Amino acid sequence: MDIALQKITIKRNTMNDNQLYRYSRQIMLPQIDICGQLKLLHANVLIVGAGGLGSPAAMYLAAAGVGHITLYDDDHVDLSNLQRQIAHHTHNVGMDKVISTLETLKNLNSDVNVRAIKAKLEGTTLEKEVQGADIVLDCSDNFRTRFALNAACVQYQTPLVSGAAIRFEGQVSVFTAGNNDSPCYNCLYQQDGEEVQTCSTNGVISPITGIVGSIQALEAMKIIIGIGETLTGRLLVIDGFTMEFNTLRLRKNAQCPTCAQ
Repeated sequence: MDIALQKITIKRNTMNDNQLYRYSRQIMLPQIDICGQLKLLHANVLIVGAGGLGSPAAMYLAAAGVGHITLYDDDHVDLSNLQRQIAHHTHNVGMDKVISTLETLKNLNSDVNVRAIKAKLEGTTLEKEVQGADIVLDCSDNFRTRFALNAACVQYQTPLVSGAAIRFEGQVSVFTAGNNDSPCYNCLYQQDGEEVQTCSTNGVISPITGIVGSIQALEAMKIIIGIGETLTGRLLVIDGFTMEFNTLRLRKNAQCPTCAQ
């Protein structure tokens, strides 16, 4: 396993009967068991973006029993979002995305503690949220936020699960600063590069966002529990048009302005 979180404190070693039954299909997996489920229940996950990636990621993490989820997004639900942003429904059009997502997560699992903040996550607030999280999921759609999240995750050595989707294409990677000689997001992309392409200008097929967001949720769970092999040091590239999955090896950039020692 690439990295096991040390910040999660298990405050109790039992679950009630409803929890044992709800998560029984996960608990029966020997890699998870009671101990792994407890780690999920006490984990604090920060999700930035409640759109095409944040919707499935948040829903799967809530359903799986991640106990504390913080959501940041400053947008409202638009009719054009509903094709892919599955946390939102027709009656949510015009509503803040974080509130719409909160309602969906509570309907999935009322035991989950969800903080929903309508705001751009930036500045000292971003640093504070990253420092307090066990893991960060970057489900945003702009380079400025991506680089800011990466810098804070490097500073506080908080694992970062990064995802992107456009057209028929998706990408996922994991960055674990300070562990296993992990590169960071800035090792992969330069801050003076081209602006990220958006679904509103380039289009996107709906299931590709679900695939990427679901993989982000899976990677987060593996990191929290401390199992398996994550995408640290690798970039998963998905071509939904040809249904090809390729993995590229990433190396730490010794000249990286963010993570170079």
